[in-house]
Amino acid sequence: MTKSLEYTFTEVYTKFKLHFYQQVFHRLKSREATLSAVETFSIEIINALGTPTVSQFAEFVNISVANASFKVQSLIKKGYLRKERSEEDRREFRLFVTERFREYQKLSTSYISQVIQRIEETCPAQDVAAFKRVLDKMSNDLMPEIELH
Repeated sequence: MTKSLEYTFTEVYTKFKLHFYQQVFHRLKSREATLSAVETFSIEIINALGTPTVSQFAEFVNISVANASFKVQSLIKKGYLRKERSEEDRREFRLFVTERFREYQKLSTSYISQVIQRIEETCPAQDVAAFKRVLDKMSNDLMPEIELH
């Protein structure tokens, strides 16, 4: 029986998540991980949004600015985030991820790079190009609910 596209896509997505979780738990074992699950989601969202303000982050995740500020302050204390006064509007602050976050982010991005390298090494160039076109179509046209920076 042939698997459906949806089943196969979900399977691949799940494998990426599970690999990331394995790496996080490995770090927990060695006491390197310092982020809760909600903090992890928060910093991932902030990173994906570019350099949002606290208000923009709060609006995106549909929480109060006070709740967002609390999460941001915790991430700043832990060294994963910093705030800088906006050049455009001196009354607001932009959020920037730090090098500590970049190191943490490598837990997931290094596996993506490894899988992509395997695809490029084992699949014909025309299949790789077709795969890239499908991913571009998904990102640019089929997922309008989420805009990245």
